[in-house]
Amino acid sequence: MRAVSREEPYYRPDLARIFHLGFGFHADDCAPGILALLEPVREGGGLVVELGCGTGLLTRYLVDAGHRVIATDASPAMLDIARGYAGGALEIGRLVLPDDPIPEADAIVAIGHPISYLPDEAAVDRALVAAADALRPGGILAVNLCDLTWASERTDWRPRGWIGDDWALVTESSSPRPDRFEWQMAIFTANGNGTWRRDDEHHELTLIDTTRVPALLAGHDVDAELGDAFGDEPPTIGLRTVVGRRRP
Repeated sequence: MRAVSREEPYYRPDLARIFHLGFGFHADDCAPGILALLEPVREGGGLVVELGCGTGLLTRYLVDAGHRVIATDASPAMLDIARGYAGGALEIGRLVLPDDPIPEADAIVAIGHPISYLPDEAAVDRALVAAADALRPGGILAVNLCDLTWASERTDWRPRGWIGDDWALVTESSSPRPDRFEWQMAIFTANGNGTWRRDDEHHELTLIDTTRVPALLAGHDVDAELGDAFGDEPPTIGLRTVVGRRRP
């Protein structure tokens, strides 16, 4: 597969569409747990800010449940789909962590480990601190992160493929060091005239020792706990949830 620079954007149009059509199961699985966790926010008419909303898969669950939502992502292509799929959100716009300001909110949610896409551990920490500082008193934080065990449990992964009606995706993964997991992706999309086009993306995850996250957040007035899943969502090895509340 062609090597792709990290500076090229993640989730360009073809991969964003494939993600939306073929990989919405994580939002489906975690939505009941997230909605239960955020019920007090909904009852109080509070504001939910979603980081890494992707194509709006969880956003739509939040909106349909009656939440006021600002949905954000770093990928313009993802946001283009989200605007059509979850149009009931108050706002859907681009926000690039860790430096873009996060709107003040009563809840901040980030599923699908978007914070783990940041380039290093320092950037992950800055994003977590920014989220903690953006919470109003009593506000709820619900995010998931990739732990160091993400890579150690996937040392035997081979190239993998998925096929849809008019698309195909082939991935090859590697872990060059314990705190890094990389995917090389070949994306094939039908043009509608019997031909296909190909795009390539290179994705990297920063893996951290998540056991230190509660202490990091405690220094910013958020009391947090680690878990393996949101509600009854099936646990994924190496993916940890962080659920916290800002002190009054």
